[in-house]
Amino acid sequence: MSLASATKPERTGRLSAEDWAQAALDLIAEQGVAAVAVEPLARRLGVTKGSFYWHFPSRDALLVAALERWEKVEQDTVFGKLEAIGDPRERLRALFDLVAHEFKSHVIYSELLKALDHPAVQPVIGRVSERRLDYLTASFRQAGLSRTDAQHRARLAYAAYVGFLQLNLQLHHARLQHDEFEAYVEHVMVTLIPAP
Repeated sequence: MSLASATKPERTGRLSAEDWAQAALDLIAEQGVAAVAVEPLARRLGVTKGSFYWHFPSRDALLVAALERWEKVEQDTVFGKLEAIGDPRERLRALFDLVAHEFKSHVIYSELLKALDHPAVQPVIGRVSERRLDYLTASFRQAGLSRTDAQHRARLAYAAYVGFLQLNLQLHHARLQHDEFEAYVEHVMVTLIPAP
């Protein structure tokens, strides 16, 4: 077996557009939006560029598909799991806990924040942020806060999330130690979730 064949993943079937979109998301998490390019992705997937052009007319079309995939998976993963929780305080607690432990999602989101000037990225981040703020506002309202207080608390919670990611990026912090991070998450929950 040659070194080249040892480093390429072995393909057992035709790649789907979803496979390409997921590979693009993985590359965004590792190297940022600018790194998404057809040739490196084809090499990574162990296929020719022809496979790419079967599904997408351009790199920009792939980037849009990757962002749409991220947006949908985020929606399904985060909000879909929480719908069964009837108590709004418990739902908020579960939301904060879930979001705190989705490391890859944080990395992708951070990379997308760095690329907000890209025309494909900005509308997706805008929609995701609006949806998250609306969800938080509704949850805080259901937990007993007035409309204004719920909106303020939602902004504060979302700002804490985005700010934590940005702070880690700016200060080049490694991930916090497990106990320190868990204590921080608990503090955020106690501070932001209204008492019964």
